[in-house]
Amino acid sequence: MRRAVLTAASTSALVVLLLTLKPHHPAGLPGSAAPAGAVPAPSAAGRSPRGGHPVNGTYTGTPITTRYGTVQVAATLKGGRLAAVKVLRAPSHNGRDREIAAYALPRLTREALGTHSAVIDAVSGASYTSEGYIRSLQSALDRAGV
Repeated sequence: MRRAVLTAASTSALVVLLLTLKPHHPAGLPGSAAPAGAVPAPSAAGRSPRGGHPVNGTYTGTPITTRYGTVQVAATLKGGRLAAVKVLRAPSHNGRDREIAAYALPRLTREALGTHSAVIDAVSGASYTSEGYIRSLQSALDRAGV
């Protein structure tokens, strides 16, 4: 009798644990045309559509709607390389959204400036915000011809 109770309790605990786990694959963003988890491939760095000259200026990325709000960035290029990224819009509907944005966006910006591209890793715990940031940054770089 004791074994049956112990087996039932441990099986129940295991089922509850398995149900609380989230799938490893990234979820798609509402309103996105790309398949779930897809990030647009970067184009050739340092070239513009106007003949291969480096592009300078600030380019605004497309606003990307995520599950928790819209993410939009502007990329500043100097000498055809990413020099600065400014976050124009970030999820901020509640305190948790603002907390995640305050944690994730500076890290994403540092990594983007380090690689001079939008090919960066997402921040753990901020998957939707990271995906929106990456897609908006890539659209800004595409507009710049980088």
